[in-house]
Amino acid sequence: MSDFQDQARQATKAMREVFPETPLLRNDHLSQRFDADIWLKREDLSPVRSYKLRGAFNAMRKQQGKDLFVCASAGNHAQGVAYMCRHFGVRGVIFMPVTTPQQKIQKTGMFGGDSVEIRLVGDYFDDCLAAAQAFCAAEGGHFLSPFDDADVIEGQASVAVEVEQQLGRVPDHMVIPVGGGGLSSGVLSYFGTQTQYTFVEPSGGACLRAALQAGKPVALPRVDTFADGAAVARIGAKTFAVLKGVGLANTLTIAEDRLCTTMIEMLNVEGIVLEPAGALSIDALKDLGQAIRGRTVVCVASGGNFDFERLPEVKERAQRYSGVKKYFILRLPQRPGALKDFLGLLGPDDDIARFEYLKKSARNFGSVLIGIETSDPEQFTQLFERLNANGFTYQDITDDETLAQFVI
Repeated sequence: MSDFQDQARQATKAMREVFPETPLLRNDHLSQRFDADIWLKREDLSPVRSYKLRGAFNAMRKQQGKDLFVCASAGNHAQGVAYMCRHFGVRGVIFMPVTTPQQKIQKTGMFGGDSVEIRLVGDYFDDCLAAAQAFCAAEGGHFLSPFDDADVIEGQASVAVEVEQQLGRVPDHMVIPVGGGGLSSGVLSYFGTQTQYTFVEPSGGACLRAALQAGKPVALPRVDTFADGAAVARIGAKTFAVLKGVGLANTLTIAEDRLCTTMIEMLNVEGIVLEPAGALSIDALKDLGQAIRGRTVVCVASGGNFDFERLPEVKERAQRYSGVKKYFILRLPQRPGALKDFLGLLGPDDDIARFEYLKKSARNFGSVLIGIETSDPEQFTQLFERLNANGFTYQDITDDETLAQFVI
């Protein structure tokens, strides 16, 4: 047994005095669908609904005697730190961007109670991080990185310790979401070459893939924050030192809209509430195919901090990705009966979900923004054929990001 494995097991044992292990549950639905033995490590069922509690606990456990801890986070890390500040009876100052949803601010305050002070600084995370680090240096506090810290990495490795204990052996394949790399580097450090890995990132935050291509951590020019639990601009230096040899073939990037289809599926079929980053490892199964057939696979469901006010957006993105909902601009003749002619071309399963018509005087045509839901993507092929045959002019704007952000 390596020193790291021994330390990770000690950390796991110490955690049992504070919170129970998260379940490792076999999922029959996914196992049948992918012809494999699929298990979910349910980090969404931790006390703060993510694995971030583990790293925060271990880092603070290793800093006994410190009475001020500081972090910058807009989500799961903040909640884990707040929970542990309350447990250890120490003071925590948590910096969050001004744009952080109220739900996350309130939950962080709830977990931390009187032990935590929340400071809202800056519109973007980088501003928030700079303020947190400046405050920490001035006050002599201990800065708790969400991932780029040896003690945090060791704490996240407790996920692997529990998987091995619960399964009774090392799984054939681990599917792990990657943000800054704390969880993935911890699991890799613990299991080593005993298992096969797939490291999964959202397309709008693929900092591991960028680092592997460059041979060093690099900052992404732009980050899509939809999968906020894994949307990191630059992978950690310490975490990349562990992950630099994993190879591009063992990484996957997944479109944020596709993640929404898995979130909806897991909610409707299994009753499991996942945040976008928490769905990464499960969604990745679609790309693994024959590579996992007949094998024992563990997917880390990394978090379930999902605000149900976002559900309409998730459903919308899932429908658009699946091709069963489209938006287009229709050029409609300004004459009596033109709208009736268009409506007569809709199929029995075509449902109008959005309709905005601006009639303009002294013009022969008016523009209609229209959204249609249907039962099968093929229905749109048939609808567009009917529109073309009847001389209607239209523009499909479903995948036009600029227009879609403005009008949808």
